[in-house]
Amino acid sequence: MQTDGDDQHSENAGSITLLGGVAMGTGVMIGAGIFALTGQIAELAGPLFPLSFIVGALVTSLAAYSYIKMSNRWPSSGGIAMILQKAYGPGVVAASASLLMALSMVINESLVARTFATYALRPFGLESSGILVSVAALALIVFAYFVNAAGNKSVSGFSLIMSAIKIGGIALFAIAAIWATGFSGGAFAEPVALSGLDALLASVAFSILAFKGFTTITNSGGEIIDPHRNVGRTIIISIAVCVVVYLLVAVAVGASLSTSEIVEARDYSLAAAARPALGELGFYFTVAIAIAATTSGVIASVFAVSRMLTMLTEMKMIPHSHFGMSGPIRSHMLVYTVVIAGTLAVLFDLSRIASLGAFFYLVMDMLVHWGVLRGLREEIGARAWVLWSALVADSVVLTAFAFAKLKTDPAVVAYAVAGIAAVFIAEWFYLSRRSQAMDSASERPAEERR
Repeated sequence: MQTDGDDQHSENAGSITLLGGVAMGTGVMIGAGIFALTGQIAELAGPLFPLSFIVGALVTSLAAYSYIKMSNRWPSSGGIAMILQKAYGPGVVAASASLLMALSMVINESLVARTFATYALRPFGLESSGILVSVAALALIVFAYFVNAAGNKSVSGFSLIMSAIKIGGIALFAIAAIWATGFSGGAFAEPVALSGLDALLASVAFSILAFKGFTTITNSGGEIIDPHRNVGRTIIISIAVCVVVYLLVAVAVGASLSTSEIVEARDYSLAAAARPALGELGFYFTVAIAIAATTSGVIASVFAVSRMLTMLTEMKMIPHSHFGMSGPIRSHMLVYTVVIAGTLAVLFDLSRIASLGAFFYLVMDMLVHWGVLRGLREEIGARAWVLWSALVADSVVLTAFAFAKLKTDPAVVAYAVAGIAAVFIAEWFYLSRRSQAMDSASERPAEERR
């Protein structure tokens, strides 16, 4: 297990500064949040969809409290795995919740990769071709593998450059679109139904998913310089940057398109909003920014999840097989990450990928808060009311989202329940077998164990 010993690991691999950490966090958050989820959120929340981003930011800020407190106390490249193991011990709950987080991150990679493919094909009118979207998404995931295989400095530097480009570009698009259209048209001219509070709450699940990239920062705690200070600061800055960008873009899209138009173009809503507001030049500019944003998002996510899976393997929380590959475990995890993400990107559409990611993440997040509240609150100096608030907020959003999906797509709820159950059962089986093997080995005579 790796806890305070991560300081030594940090000396060897610590090359991510505060600015690099912010670039990595915003790289994942903005890559998925705006380009992949705006239409999904508008479909549920209607004209109030910008409000969903505000509520999502508030819920995320409450949730981030647990991660910041834990990461400041025990910075680790395992991040969430470390938090869960300290909260629950090395058992089924910690291993299962950690694996749920890893899977939600892999799902995020496939979500952003398909978004990249949709925007890249939109200028050619080919975004409805399932085969081409799958091929382009897979190509991006393979590209992300090679960037990550080049080393940590390559990932950090690339993420920093791409994040600066996309944040500036998205802000420019949003301000220009708002200037051109004002606030009186599009979705904002439609009547607001106050009876749709449950749908608005359900949409917050997607908004939270748009912000969840901050957790990649906790997974890089062993590589961020001065992690006891910079992990928490990086998380706070990343969330603040993203909420500003999200609100600007939500207002720009809502002013340019009606709700029905946003939903119809939900896989490429920003590009659809750019054309009426800014013309052809604005359309191609938005497509270019989307490609930059989603590319850096996938690269940053692959970086984080491969390291988290490496930590889970070193903690003996998940089984590992080399499958004939040479090199360290981390290089194997890069391969496994891109294979799973590529498979999901080929097999599922954006809506179901996003829904599965929301279910997995919210369940894991609630387990983190409960574990910290139950056993670690006093040790890390956390306030109970903040932890309870985060737990209640997550449960309300999860319940509203589940009911909304039961009405529109009950199959995805079944997939999520089955997936979560499968993770817990598989971890129980693996850990039980491992415990039995260790007990058997300890009972053998010393001569046989030599």
